[in-house]
Amino acid sequence: MIKTSESYISDNELRKSLEEFLEKENPEKVLLLPPDYTRLYSGAGKITEILYDLLKDKCRVDIMPALGTHEPMTREECEAFFGKEIPFEKIIVHNWRRDIVKIGEVPAEFVSSVSEGLVNDKIDVEVNRLIMDKSYDLIISIGQVVPHEVVGMANYSKNIFVGCGGSSMINSSHMLGAFYGMERIMGKDFSPVRKVFDYAQEHFLGDVPLKYILTVTTNEGDETLIHGLYIGNERRLFESAVELSQKINLVHVDRPFKKAVVYLDPREFKSTWLGNKAIYRTRMAIADGGELIILAPGVAKFGEDAENDRLIRKYGYVGREKILKLTAENDDLKGNLSVAAHLIHGSSDGRFRITYCTEKLTGEEVTGAGFDYIPYSEAAGKYDPRILKDGFHTEDGEEFFYISNPALGLWVFDK
Repeated sequence: MIKTSESYISDNELRKSLEEFLEKENPEKVLLLPPDYTRLYSGAGKITEILYDLLKDKCRVDIMPALGTHEPMTREECEAFFGKEIPFEKIIVHNWRRDIVKIGEVPAEFVSSVSEGLVNDKIDVEVNRLIMDKSYDLIISIGQVVPHEVVGMANYSKNIFVGCGGSSMINSSHMLGAFYGMERIMGKDFSPVRKVFDYAQEHFLGDVPLKYILTVTTNEGDETLIHGLYIGNERRLFESAVELSQKINLVHVDRPFKKAVVYLDPREFKSTWLGNKAIYRTRMAIADGGELIILAPGVAKFGEDAENDRLIRKYGYVGREKILKLTAENDDLKGNLSVAAHLIHGSSDGRFRITYCTEKLTGEEVTGAGFDYIPYSEAAGKYDPRILKDGFHTEDGEEFFYISNPALGLWVFDK
């Protein structure tokens, strides 16, 4: 099923489409795999709420947010994202270090081929054990297709192999993307990481009763607008979603940014692990010698869990070559390749300055991780997110480009 709209899909149209989908399934036990609160503008929270309402009186419904490496959702976040009708007790927490089972391997020869020889190791395919639980006769993965720094275009099987995946798959896929280069990946289908996920889905999920519900969205303030809805398990549905997302979420600019100012909504971005989307999604539009100012009032830590946070603080965002050297020399980084990849992604390699503006992290903590620092209150006084609109601005003779939500786009200057 594909449904698109030149404006947006209304709540009534959304509910009707979901009803039509479920009429063909008639399940007895369902597992819903939505994203977490960090995908605030995906529309997936509303879809999960509708699905639960349609299914709760007919069958058993379990809900497990695809957390990946993110911290579990709080009761308040669940209510804000999924609505108040879904009991908090229904939410199952995915633990990417413990709750997983290995279901196969992507051969080293395949990995080497898709990475052009940059990575030559096999990749273990791990997923949460509930996905392989044969008592479920329907598993629904819900999420947003949007440009992404590791896989090229987010969601589809990424929601399974990363969102509900284990440490080996998460580490290996992130490092594969980092080695290949995010500028070669972002906004594109058929990246090396996506090809690995395609291989894993084709070879190891054939017996799983898995269906996808994919969205393509934009936002107006706090309102999420769903422009595309794609339901099924065929790859062509994902490809159609990619095509639409490339049209509405990929922003081509006519000149590079000498200065970019990006706001991180404190409800969605509480760590640099998430907040560095401000870096990933703008780096292809920032001029050499330019500056990126990140307004980050909610950022209070670096990693989403304690070990990742410790490693980021220890090594910092010090550039690709230094991180590769540190990874080769240090077992703790070698054993956490997703952190190494994250540190590579979060550095400009000296091409432009990155200034984090926080109030919950100290200046010492921010500069210790390799960024420049301005207190949030000072930066917000000059670049007020309550007033600024997305796009170019000039103030006191200085031009800058403002972005209110880096998670919903990719900004590119075509040289």
